[in-house]
Amino acid sequence: MPLFGWTRVKHARQTLPKDLAPTRMNVQGGSMSSKAASSLYSYVVSRDNGFAPNPFGVYCTLACCKPQIRKHASVGDWVVGTGSKRTVGNDKLVYAMKIEEKVLFNEYAEDPRFQYKIPRAAIPEERGDNIYYKNRADEWVLRQSFYHKTQKQREIDLSGKFVLISEQFFYFGASAIPIPERFFNFIKKGPGHKRLSGQAVVLFLTWLGNIYVPGIHGNPQGSRSVIVPHVRGTC
Repeated sequence: MPLFGWTRVKHARQTLPKDLAPTRMNVQGGSMSSKAASSLYSYVVSRDNGFAPNPFGVYCTLACCKPQIRKHASVGDWVVGTGSKRTVGNDKLVYAMKIEEKVLFNEYAEDPRFQYKIPRAAIPEERGDNIYYKNRADEWVLRQSFYHKTQKQREIDLSGKFVLISEQFFYFGASAIPIPERFFNFIKKGPGHKRLSGQAVVLFLTWLGNIYVPGIHGNPQGSRSVIVPHVRGTC
């Protein structure tokens, strides 16, 4: 059987949780200490449409794109996505998520917590990233999806093997925030990613946690309004 054997199926309509609004979490500035920060993976979010990452509901998930990060990052690490010149600017922070779970695609597909991330024809549900699972013949099945419709995209997605899951995340989207100059070394130029560790990561996360609460602070870039942003914190 080829590595990527594809079947396209339509999925049943899913019942979504009543609360699709972002959750507010209590983070007191410096509480994101060195104990919370192991490594930080930074990359450029070239297309921020609410699919990868998918910040909706209780969890921010990264199930598609960035296969190397999804394979090699560990629970406790952070993933940071910055803007590009053709979107919000390459000195802006689009999102940051702490990896709290790392699961295989089939585990993600079967977990009741993530059924609301199966895409369906509504906003923001159409951006759902729960699009892959294996059937009884051990073949990959592609749910009807609004994104990643090419064979190459699917192969890249599945090569990452894992889905990254977070409840402690900051998503800014089109309202991406400026990154202070002292953290410009966190910004990856071009494709791929960069990995950082040590005290610099602690300082970055402390800065972020001091002025923002975790949750959703903006809509995906170039989209209709689909969420109610948090009120931003103060310095």
